[in-house]
Amino acid sequence: MKHLGFSGEEILETIGMVRHEKLDIRTVTVGISLFDCVADDCATLCAAIRAKVTRVARDLTKVSAEIEREFGIPIVNNRIAVTPVSLIAGRCGPDEMIRIGETLDRAAHDLGIDFIGGFSAHVEKGMTAVDQALIAALPDTLAATKRVCASVNVGSTRAGLNMDAIGLMGRSVKDIAAATADQGSIGCAKLVVFCNAVEDNPFMAGAFHGASEADCVVNVGVSGPGVVLRAVEEAGDVDFGALTAVIRGTAFKITRAGELVGRAAAARLGLPFGIIDLSLAPTPAERDSVARILEAIGLDRVGTHGSTAALALLNDAVKKGGAMASSYVGGLSGAFIPLSEDAGMIEAAAKGTLTIDKLEAMTSVCSVGLDMIAVPGDTPAETLAAIMADEAAIGMINRKTTAVRIIPVVGKSVGDTVDFGGLLGHAPIIPVHAEASSRFVARGGRIPAPLQALIN
Repeated sequence: MKHLGFSGEEILETIGMVRHEKLDIRTVTVGISLFDCVADDCATLCAAIRAKVTRVARDLTKVSAEIEREFGIPIVNNRIAVTPVSLIAGRCGPDEMIRIGETLDRAAHDLGIDFIGGFSAHVEKGMTAVDQALIAALPDTLAATKRVCASVNVGSTRAGLNMDAIGLMGRSVKDIAAATADQGSIGCAKLVVFCNAVEDNPFMAGAFHGASEADCVVNVGVSGPGVVLRAVEEAGDVDFGALTAVIRGTAFKITRAGELVGRAAAARLGLPFGIIDLSLAPTPAERDSVARILEAIGLDRVGTHGSTAALALLNDAVKKGGAMASSYVGGLSGAFIPLSEDAGMIEAAAKGTLTIDKLEAMTSVCSVGLDMIAVPGDTPAETLAAIMADEAAIGMINRKTTAVRIIPVVGKSVGDTVDFGGLLGHAPIIPVHAEASSRFVARGGRIPAPLQALIN
């Protein structure tokens, strides 16, 4: 630990955070480039993909278990992110894309990996034939696999919004929901629609290994809502300046613990260390909640007036504390607000305080976007696409990453609940606006990039 300058006091503090406030390493994610797997036929490509993934990540679960025992910090998930499949799939059609997805799933199974991300396409300015093939394959691929996660980037500040792709993704989400209807439409939980996607994100479902990344890299995602909640509670009724300093200092400590684990994992795997993503990613456990932090700041219940301002303070303080602690902070660092994975968010949505409109407003200042939102199964595809367009517009104009992970649960209506299990939690089915957006979505084409794009 000496190379990071850890003191005995810091080590004891970290042990206390693990024992009492549920500090954990949410994921150790190995990023793997697949560019050297490109082949003229799908069978050769699949064989090369499986060989490289299993070779590079063969010791990941073993190393994580060793570090967990030695350092006493829980590592919740082991994950792999690969080059976006559309970039390496050549002339593959939808059926061949499904074969690639199944190959990734088998490799993850063989390695004991929790999730493998990168069944992805980037279509912010236009779609190639291979992009369209991947999108067409999403329903069957996500229904046939357990560990594969997918993402599609439909917009950026530099390119604008590809409304043709957004319309297509609205229909795709409906098809995925139908294909996994017997599992609560859980396939939709494995798909993220992005604007301004980042290339070094270790968190699923949106992780992929970007084209500008090294051949292989280790990225770590650390989470600690419970740690921050306790710090805010202990701070008492201080003013916002003092409260920000408390959160910033707590984020600093969490980041240093995460980098310690990340560098140890990289060294033992013989791979370069990439980034530490400090994201307050909640779980269904009662105090492991971003909503409870916002309520400790002074809200009776998250979703009421002041929620967006409180979240802005939290997100900014977390980023500043992380940046102070490490030169390698990246990914999506900040606060996540996944509805189904946060006990406080679930409670507020069930009470009607937290609506989809308020969630959208809060995404303008949080790390990502509308995450794990369960809506009625009969929600039209055009409405889903319009929700994606709204969220992407926030990202495009504000030069930030935004995302939508929305689940139209087949057979469920407002007031029902759906249970996804594990870290995905459970969610009340919340209403969307009944008024149609179909004429808006049907226009197609591209919403042009904003003036902010002209930065050369």
